[in-house]
Amino acid sequence: MSFLTFNGPGKFSGTVMPPGDKSVSHRALLFGSLSDGESRYENFLEGEDCLRTLEALRMMGISIDHVPGSGVITVRGNGVRGLKAPAGEIYLGNSGTSIRLLLGILAGQEFETTLSGDPSLSLRPMRRVTDPLKRMGAQIKGKDNANFAPLTIRGGNLRGIDFDNRLSSAQVKSALLFAGMYADGPTVIRETIASRDHTERFLKAAGANFTREGGLLTIGRTDNLRPFRAKIPGDISSAAFFLAGAAMVPGSEILVRDVGLNPTRTGILDVLKRMGAGIEVRVTQEVPEPLGEIRVRGARLRGTGVGRSEIPSLVDELPVLMVAMSLAEGESLVSGAEELRVKETDRIRSMVRNLKAVGASIEELPDGCFIRGVEALRGGAIDSFADHRTAMSLAIASLASNAPIVVNGTDCIATSYPDFERHFYSVFKPR
Repeated sequence: MSFLTFNGPGKFSGTVMPPGDKSVSHRALLFGSLSDGESRYENFLEGEDCLRTLEALRMMGISIDHVPGSGVITVRGNGVRGLKAPAGEIYLGNSGTSIRLLLGILAGQEFETTLSGDPSLSLRPMRRVTDPLKRMGAQIKGKDNANFAPLTIRGGNLRGIDFDNRLSSAQVKSALLFAGMYADGPTVIRETIASRDHTERFLKAAGANFTREGGLLTIGRTDNLRPFRAKIPGDISSAAFFLAGAAMVPGSEILVRDVGLNPTRTGILDVLKRMGAGIEVRVTQEVPEPLGEIRVRGARLRGTGVGRSEIPSLVDELPVLMVAMSLAEGESLVSGAEELRVKETDRIRSMVRNLKAVGASIEELPDGCFIRGVEALRGGAIDSFADHRTAMSLAIASLASNAPIVVNGTDCIATSYPDFERHFYSVFKPR
């Protein structure tokens, strides 16, 4: 099993440019494939998840130029209804985004497709997507009434539905928005708590039959989508490891450049600010996705609470926020975060077990955790649970440990951040 050793204590000082946003990279491929013409994107994330989406689309007849290491992709779209039946089963590895968004698109295609994944993906719940797609008219088969991959889907004549997105899930919402482009009658999605809006931004820019009024989203039958030429912003979920690491260590100062500043994704900045970190934000681009730079100065942080209303804007950042909370003065509470239990692993359990192993005072709750801050952590060996965000979060914990932290099972980091180790040591300074 692969492992990495991170020597503490330390601080961060310098500049980081995070890899391209994973959520936007997936959608760039999907919208490029459904458009009428050629799309070109820079700063594409060459992580394993996004490459699974790329290969899936190639299997369905889409021409995509990509030179590994370039960060540039050129996608020649075949139109909204131009996908072709693949020659065999489409394997999506560990990518939940790939399988859920592709289900929405395949619901509108008049051929049968089987989507499969690795053992971790095969344990992640899919009925949140497959149930509403069945209501729209898609035929989907799989274990436990189409709750687990592999899933076989046959699209066809869809009808619009009215759907309450109670989970505030961007993946569920996006799947239904894609399917709604093929449906007779409008598909209406209601959100009380806003989730990531990358799909809505793409729909609007591509000219889809789409409207948004507050928390009410409506998509109608769409025959054409415009192609794009754009730069994909840096992933704030990847930048989060450096933002939180710098924030929790007095004397740290880091500048993160060309990072996405979509307001549905920047909840971590609000939390770190109220914990006492010094944070400055400068916007340098507004369209199609806002991006800019973030400067963070470290401090002894104060404990805080994160509740259900904030979770959608920082759900992927919660593991590293738990690390920062473990070093903060006073008590912190994370609640309303049940969604963490159905990620690549049960991230509540993985983070609680690992942080306890290195000296944190943390208790597992059904929907989150309760943390009492400590002065420092101790070294030790921890397990990634084959989850990239767990692995990188515990690497950040080494900044406040009095001995090295060994992270076992680090191959998973390539899922979202292949250059994480190199970027870590480019700004790491021993204390």
